[in-house]
Amino acid sequence: MSAAMALLRARCAESSICPSDVARVIGGPQWRSLVPIVRDAAAALAATGIVEVTQDGEPVAVTSASGPVRIRRGPRVA
Repeated sequence: MSAAMALLRARCAESSICPSDVARVIGGPQWRSLVPIVRDAAAALAATGIVEVTQDGEPVAVTSASGPVRIRRGPRVA
């Protein structure tokens, strides 16, 4: 998930990214197949407070969320 953290650091602290943004960085033309893996990695980071996963601006458990989600910095990231 270093790609996600790099994308988040490049944006203002309140901004979020889409899992597909991360998948595009690491996957090139085959990025779509990586989106579920990115969502799983986001879930693991969310469990530790490094990131927060949201849907419609509200925190959600990415493992049970259906549809688009966003990833933003969590409370454990300075």
